[in-house]
Order: sequence, then C-alpha cells, then structure tokens
Amino acid sequence: MNLAFDHTAETGPAVVCLPMFSMSRAATAAAFHPAFAGTGLREIYLDLPGHGDTPAHCPPTSQAVLDTVCAWLDHHLDTPALLAGGSYGAYLAAGIARQRPDLVRGLLLVCPGVTIARHSRNLPDDPPLEAPPGWLDAAPTELHPHLDAALGHRTPGVVATVLAALNSGGPGDPTFQQELQSGPDYALPDENTEVVFDSPVSVITGRQDRIVGYADQFHAMRHYSRGTYSVIDGAGHYLPYEQPTLLRSLTQDWLRRTTADVSVGERTLPP
Repeated sequence: MNLAFDHTAETGPAVVCLPMFSMSRAATAAAFHPAFAGTGLREIYLDLPGHGDTPAHCPPTSQAVLDTVCAWLDHHLDTPALLAGGSYGAYLAAGIARQRPDLVRGLLLVCPGVTIARHSRNLPDDPPLEAPPGWLDAAPTELHPHLDAALGHRTPGVVATVLAALNSGGPGDPTFQQELQSGPDYALPDENTEVVFDSPVSVITGRQDRIVGYADQFHAMRHYSRGTYSVIDGAGHYLPYEQPTLLRSLTQDWLRRTTADVSVGERTLPP
C-alpha cells in the first residue's frame, strides 16, 4: 500500500486522482488541479506502482496495481472518495468502482480506457484537424507518431504543455511499465463484467482521440445509471492539457451532482 502521493491542504472531501499510463503524480496534478482549484476538495495525487516515485513493488498486472490502490484507500481514507483519472488511471478508477464500490462516491473519467486490447478499440477514422507548420518540431522525433495520433488541439503550445507533463515527476520504472503493458494480464479480469455503478459519473472524451477513441466510452455508459457523457471537439487523448477550461466546467457540473448524499452500490445488468 506504499504509494508516493501529494495532497493539497484543504480539509474537504477527498478526490483521489490517478495518472495516465507512465505518467507521474506531478503530471496528474498539472492536468486536474486547474479543474479542482477553489472547490475546497482535498486533492490527492498518487504515483502508481512503477510510476513516478513509487517502486514497482507488486506483480506487473493491472489487477495487482488496482489492489494496491484499493489497499492505499483502505489505509488512508475513512470515507468513500471521489475518484478521478485519465486514460489508464480512469480505467483503474472504473475497475475500483466495479470491484470495491464501497470506496467510491463518484467517478470523473477523462479519456478512459474501456478495453485494453488495442485491436478491439473503436477509433475515429476522420482525418486529423489542421495544424500549423512545424507544430511538432519541439517534440523528440520518436514521439511524433504518438502525438500525431493523440492530439486533437494541434498547436506548438499544446505540444509544449504535454511534453512538460511527460517529463515531470519521478522517473518511474520503464521495465515494470513495459512488462505491465505487454503482459497477458494488462486487462483487468472483470473488464467486461456487466455491473452498474449507481453514483454520479462524468465521462469526458476527445473527438479526435485516436488512442482510445470516444465511441466505446459511450457504449459503456450503460454501466453508469447516473452518468453524463461528453465528447469534446478539438481535443484528443491529452484533453486536460488541450482543453483545460472545458474540463473545469464539466468537472464543476460533476461536483454539483456529487454533493448530495448518494448510496454507493452495484447491481447486475439485466440480460
């Protein structure tokens, strides 16, 4: 349960933020703090095992990573938390809500992974939005294909912001990350379980996200009886860095829906 973390000084309800794959808690704070600033929430940013400053002290499987986060929540928090995450962090947050709904008051899922297998993702096939000449010049050449697929808001300023996030925080453990991502247990074993989570959920996707797409996320809304779904034009997989103002607005709506006392539970979808 030993995870490196940072938190804000506020004493309000906790919102625990989980990072995108390979990224650190510093990058997660850069993504989500502008959306939570001034809300009075106690923001908590975790480094997953093998990420940032947290050693790789669990097997390289998504279930082991999820179990480690759940153990941390059990140990550090007395009441259910709001969970927020981007990409892989959102995938884990949704998994926690399925497996341990008693830990979760609500979910903010930004560009969430729905299915781990890349070949099974429903990705947009529209051409990317126009970009100014040389918009990727500041990025290392090896990152050009990834950023070209990931970004919807394609400007040098957005590239600089994403690069700063990618390079922030602790170094992580690349070997662990590679074993996790390429191993047979990268998918959670209950990835396709038909369970409904009954607390407030916001799913926010990028219209130009060619990493996880936006269509699978809409189909998955059947799992969220109190879910809101948004797809943002001019945004890709790094939506928090591409469209921070829209993310803040949608986050405020989610927080308004979580202020009422709601029961946290699960039920099986009808056949």
